[in-house]
Parts: sequence; structure tokens; C-alpha cells
Amino acid sequence: MICSCGNAGDNQEQYLAPLYELLASYECKEKDLIPVLQEAQEEYGYLPQEVLEEIARGLRIPFSQVYGVVTFYSQFHLEPRGENIIRVCMGTACHVRGGDKVLDKMKEELGIEDGETTADLKFTLESVACIGACGLAPVIMVNDNTHGLLTPEKVPEVLEEYRK
Repeated sequence: MICSCGNAGDNQEQYLAPLYELLASYECKEKDLIPVLQEAQEEYGYLPQEVLEEIARGLRIPFSQVYGVVTFYSQFHLEPRGENIIRVCMGTACHVRGGDKVLDKMKEELGIEDGETTADLKFTLESVACIGACGLAPVIMVNDNTHGLLTPEKVPEVLEEYRK
């Protein structure tokens, strides 16, 4: 059975149209929840409440279950995220070599705290346990690009690459 929870012509907000299309390609089964959430987040960039409500309705499961899954897994986000995701390594090697100072400089330059996104949606800042590039400590990743041997003084230069 193909899952259907409505369509864009049902007085639903236009931004839900891609979600209805997505849901139509799945069976209405609980096992579809995580793949649907992943694809919906890919489509919207995050998971707004309206999207979560429609997913619950479309898969015929309680909203509380959908919300529980979204808040359990760190891959899902309830708030908009930046165009550039900055991950600052806080692992042992990075910490010993000044990763905390790099993070502090990032927060200062961007005007946000760890886990926040800039108002212009250009950057999201996250501290992570390990990036796996200990030889380059302290290290950050911006999207898929690794920047190592950082100092707080190099942070503005790195950020400038992504402000363009």
C-alpha cells in the first residue's frame, strides 16, 4: 500500500508539497519513519513542526513517537542550519593543542554559541568529540573541508573563505 497523507491542493501550505510526494513513495509503516525523516530533512534543511506533524499523520503513528525519534538521533535538526556547518574538534589531541581557544575565537567571530546558527543562516557552529585528524590538531571541518594546525589568529582567514 502506498502511503498518502493528502496533497498540496488541500489548503496545505505550498511548502508541504514535496513532503506529500515523498510520503506517497513509502508504505504507511512504522519502519519507514527514519528514511522519511532523513529525506524530509534533506528537502527542507531541517525538520519544522508542520513537517513532523504531517509525517506522523502520513505514517499513521503518534506525533510523540516521531518527535522522540527526531530528538534522540543527533542527525536530525529541529531548527534551521547554516549553509556552512563548522565542526570544531574537542578531542584530546585538539584540546591539548588549543582547540578550546579556536572554538572561543569562532564564537567571537560569528557572534554565536556552540550549537547555534548565525541569523543570516550562513554558519552553524558545533563542537564535536573527534574528527579523526589528530596529527593536524587543533582541527576543524567546514562542511567537508578539513582545516588543521589552527590557531585563534587563523580563524578569521578560514571564515573568510566561506563568507563569499
